[in-house]
Amino acid sequence: MKEPLLQVDGLKKHFVSQKGFRKSSKQVVKAVDGVSFDINPGETFGLVGESGCGKSTTGRMIMQMLEATEGTITFDGERLDQLSGKALKKARKDFQMIFQDPYASLNPRMTVRDIIAEPLIVHEMETSNGIDRRVYELLDTVGLPRKVAERYPHEFSGGQRQRIGIARALAVKPKLIIADEPVSALDVSIQSQVLNLLKDLQDEFDLTYLFIAHDLSVVDFISDRIGVMYLGKLVEIGDRDSIIQNPQHPYTKALLSAVPVPDPRAKRERIVLEGDLPSPSNPPSGCPFHTRCPFAWDRCVNETPELQTAETTGHTAACHLLDEL
Repeated sequence: MKEPLLQVDGLKKHFVSQKGFRKSSKQVVKAVDGVSFDINPGETFGLVGESGCGKSTTGRMIMQMLEATEGTITFDGERLDQLSGKALKKARKDFQMIFQDPYASLNPRMTVRDIIAEPLIVHEMETSNGIDRRVYELLDTVGLPRKVAERYPHEFSGGQRQRIGIARALAVKPKLIIADEPVSALDVSIQSQVLNLLKDLQDEFDLTYLFIAHDLSVVDFISDRIGVMYLGKLVEIGDRDSIIQNPQHPYTKALLSAVPVPDPRAKRERIVLEGDLPSPSNPPSGCPFHTRCPFAWDRCVNETPELQTAETTGHTAACHLLDEL
């Protein structure tokens, strides 16, 4: 069995902010609070949860755009959290990111050619003569005509801009791509085109994805395994089919109940969560979900559940009522 390409163990990110008129008191925001998961080569791991749960922060720590407060990140056998300078630059060539907003992630002053060529220049992967040839190859790969190379981002639609962002991520031939909500800013009709493109590219270039999204139906379409995040913690991890067909955590069940059903005659029980998402700066005691969970009892208030394997499905969930709900 192959070793995981990416291993995240006990990852935490706590932001410290100052409060009050004189800023005399400090407040700790636990954006990510002890997340662990592996991603195998060639696999797509979907990380799903509502806004503010810490999934994008997790992706940015893996990219080393944010420094982790605690925990380890091992990529291809190397500890990313211990690298800096030239060593980090060398390693970063093997993992790239596709950003959420295609309107903000592309420099409006740069042509498409320069945007795609930039990582090639930074990592010194092509000679000046070879850069244009590589840019044209990448435009072909993502389904854009070569003539757009001299145009600027404002001349393109959202879907076309995201294709440019994908081409930029592919430029240095990475092993891992972190896709941070890559279709959430696009029209529904365009989302499927981009998702199908990502799947085709994965097959063609043997890519591994960490796919971050808030839409469980999108994660279901593209992922091999799914991790569900809530308030900075992973509450359920398992194979896609196992989680979609038999979710074990009440939060996962609520997310799944909100997914539209194509057949208008099909009936699905709608689970409406009451209350607001608690603040990461003042998380509830015990299970982080107990303030909104319809099944919470005394133990949920006082004791934080650990991830454990469900007997009925074989995947893991953090719930005191596992196998009973």
